[in-house]
Amino acid sequence: MSFDIETLLQGDRRGLAKAITMAESKLDSHREQAQSLLEQILPHTGNSIRIGITGIPGVGKSTFIEAFGLHLIENGLKVAVLAVDPSSPITGGSIMGDKTRMEVLSRHPSAFIRPSPTGGALGGVAQKTRETMLLCEASGYDVILVETVGVGQSEYEVAGMVDFFLLLMLPNAGDELQGIKKGILELADAIAVNKADGDNQNMAKQSQRHYQNALALLQHGPFWKPEVVLCSGLNGGNIDQIWKMIQNYSDKSRQAGYFEHKRAQQNKEWMWRLVHELIDRRLKQNQSSRQLCNEMQQRVTAGQTTPYIAAHRIVESL
Repeated sequence: MSFDIETLLQGDRRGLAKAITMAESKLDSHREQAQSLLEQILPHTGNSIRIGITGIPGVGKSTFIEAFGLHLIENGLKVAVLAVDPSSPITGGSIMGDKTRMEVLSRHPSAFIRPSPTGGALGGVAQKTRETMLLCEASGYDVILVETVGVGQSEYEVAGMVDFFLLLMLPNAGDELQGIKKGILELADAIAVNKADGDNQNMAKQSQRHYQNALALLQHGPFWKPEVVLCSGLNGGNIDQIWKMIQNYSDKSRQAGYFEHKRAQQNKEWMWRLVHELIDRRLKQNQSSRQLCNEMQQRVTAGQTTPYIAAHRIVESL
């Protein structure tokens, strides 16, 4: 697959899409090309604000993201949306319907929406999402929005690759608050109670107080106390307030020296995850290692050895 790096740096959307397709490819030749490209564009990356957005199904993520993205574009910014789409564990297929849910935003020349199948990645986060973020930054996008599928572990995955983590909630705090994992609340830099419009406004305000009380019980960083805001993706209510809040967070984290430190830590964790991925691939590609893996798997299944001893022998074979 031939590729012209200048088309990417000039912000050509077709060139960006082609680069992402190459990065997502499972062919070794494409992987090598993609990594060479990523190394070349590194000086042109890191200039965006990376925002993770999550919430349970039905909370209105797509509606909110479209309203939020259009607001950013009105402020002269270019917006990329990386919508992680869950792959079927049975067929491996994905619906990839995010472009249809963000119809207005997807047609705007200052927006780029890329639905990416999880492909079985841990936690429901696309395996190449980090690399896609770098490609979008090199292509001149100022804000990168990463939408998760909202199914448990994906929140932790996304929080480990973004600068700001926004948790969307519905205006009915009671039972929903009981179902929120404490860890996810600790990850959130802010909670937005979406659908705070019409008859839901009083309930949304009540939910806001519940979430504020819940956050008050948790420990937070020295420079930022997570906020709880009301919003409406449907009519754009308080969307501007959320963007100002994120800008405020970004300014404070940079002043505290936390912004760059966090990104450096994320890169280190990314490296070690890739180490594990490459070891796994080496085991599967090497014939003798593959045979040993099958043998150890059979012995573990038959209760003839412990998983630890089997794993130790497999690693030793490398």
